Amino acid sequence: MGLAKMVDAPVLLVGDIDRGGVFAQLLGTSMLLTEEEKARIKGLIINKFRGVKSILDPGIEILEYKGKIPVVGVVPYMELSLEDEDSLTERFDKKGSGLIDIVVIRYPRISNFTDFNVFEQIPEVTVRYVTSVNELQHPDLIFLPGSKNTMGDLKWMRQNGLEAAIKKFAGDIPVFGICGGYQMLGYLIEDPDNVEEGGSIRGMELLPVRTVLQKKMKRCQVEGVIEKLDGIFSMLSGCAYKGYEIHMGQTMLMEACPENADGMDGAGDSSRIKDYVIISDHNKNIYGSYVHGLFDHESMANSVVQALAKRKGIEIEGGVFENYQAYKEKQYDKLADMLRKYLNMEVIYGILKEAHLE
Repeated sequence: MGLAKMVDAPVLLVGDIDRGGVFAQLLGTSMLLTEEEKARIKGLIINKFRGVKSILDPGIEILEYKGKIPVVGVVPYMELSLEDEDSLTERFDKKGSGLIDIVVIRYPRISNFTDFNVFEQIPEVTVRYVTSVNELQHPDLIFLPGSKNTMGDLKWMRQNGLEAAIKKFAGDIPVFGICGGYQMLGYLIEDPDNVEEGGSIRGMELLPVRTVLQKKMKRCQVEGVIEKLDGIFSMLSGCAYKGYEIHMGQTMLMEACPENADGMDGAGDSSRIKDYVIISDHNKNIYGSYVHGLFDHESMANSVVQALAKRKGIEIEGGVFENYQAYKEKQYDKLADMLRKYLNMEVIYGILKEAHLE
């Protein structure tokens, strides 16, 4: 309720009936709040309902009577493909094996894992999130995603054997790091300002870069054209990319970063990392990027999958048939239409009029 208090905003409390005990969720939560916090809750919503709403009516009457808060809608269960919050996603539990098997390392503090949702649109592709060596099996591509604590999650991989297993796979299959995963692939991560854990830590030594963590977070939208790449994903050379960066740290090439060198993490002269996607000089299938949303354009995701299929000696006729950003917009439009249909929008708009910044 902290943010709601800061902006003096009314609150709609949503309960997930699919998990069970929705009346206890809503009533119990409101009863545990302070009087000031409880006063901010102006309406209750029951989400993911399967069935005929009339069977809920007696319970709703009791809920409103005991909680003194109106129920402003019962939203049915919907088949939507929306990006998940890091700690609440059900994607981590998906199993199975497709013609193309993509593995994402699920660190304890994983972030921005939605970078890989686009691949789930391709029927022949499986995207698996793994936490142990046994779960790795033999994938076609390993992604190291972003992390809320790069040094801590690298230590976690080192302790449970995932780092050693990935390095062994790296000689056979491509490994691609995004953001924190990109930093892990380098030779060194330094933290002079105690942004994460302080000191420094040896990286996985798969890309010839080092990273210096900094207090100021870089947040920006980026776009451009990928420069020449080698290895399995060489066909990405010349492809246009568009996405965003959000990271704390600057990364530079080892041969271009003496102790007194300025940090470098993007485009620049020939001594700097020229592009957000780079390739190691000693292993042609190791890649790193700071760009989130790198694969959202259908041509980028399709090219990656086709390259993996060619390497396996198989053919995949399908692919991503539309821009992932456009696909996401359609999903949000569908959600908006459903909410307008099943929520009491007149009451909700009235509640919104009460909000104002302090």
